[in-house]
Amino acid sequence: MARRFDPEDPELMDRPQPVSAALVQDLANLRGLNRWFGAWRILERVLGGACRGGGALRIADLCAGSGDLPRLLVEWGRRSGTAVQVEAVEGHPATWEIGRDFCQDRPEISFVQADVRSWEPAERPDWVVCSLALHHFTEADATALLAKMWRVARRGVLVADLERSWWATAGIYGASLFYREPMTVEDMRRSALAAYSWGELQAMTAAAGWVGGRQERFWYGRQAAWALR
Repeated sequence: MARRFDPEDPELMDRPQPVSAALVQDLANLRGLNRWFGAWRILERVLGGACRGGGALRIADLCAGSGDLPRLLVEWGRRSGTAVQVEAVEGHPATWEIGRDFCQDRPEISFVQADVRSWEPAERPDWVVCSLALHHFTEADATALLAKMWRVARRGVLVADLERSWWATAGIYGASLFYREPMTVEDMRRSALAAYSWGELQAMTAAAGWVGGRQERFWYGRQAAWALR
């Protein structure tokens, strides 16, 4: 199935808007989806050991949303005595404000408002992570972002997103029926159609210069690629 994406017609959450009850609820729904539909499992698979390995670890989380994944990484570090510091980068002003407030009780998380396409870290992180965001970009921008992740990371990179396929799209459409919020329903369906296929993600990571990486499928309808420097 062909990718359906129009940068001139973005998802509802990406459109200019103030902080609103609708956006707050949408981000809360996304936190639930991340927890129960794969994002946590992917982080555990790739970064769980590093976050519990002791010492210090610096992570940049690009397109951080409301900051649920940075909070999870920091919590793993706290429980194991690992000093995990996360730079959470979010470009949408209202989403950034919601995320900053959601993470204000975690001083290990620094919320930065910046477009990830022009962002550069003040200090090179050990790991650079981008979860459930690649489908918001054109193929050229997505590949450039993957290349930047590889360039700035000291130890490793991880990108996780939906996988575009007929069965995953059908499942995501079905799951959207359990939500009442129009923003969540509309954006879930748009995301399924805008996601990159397995082969497209594989080609983009190669074009971005990732070397010796892995790519795996995760339940439900998610895929991830990661590589060590």
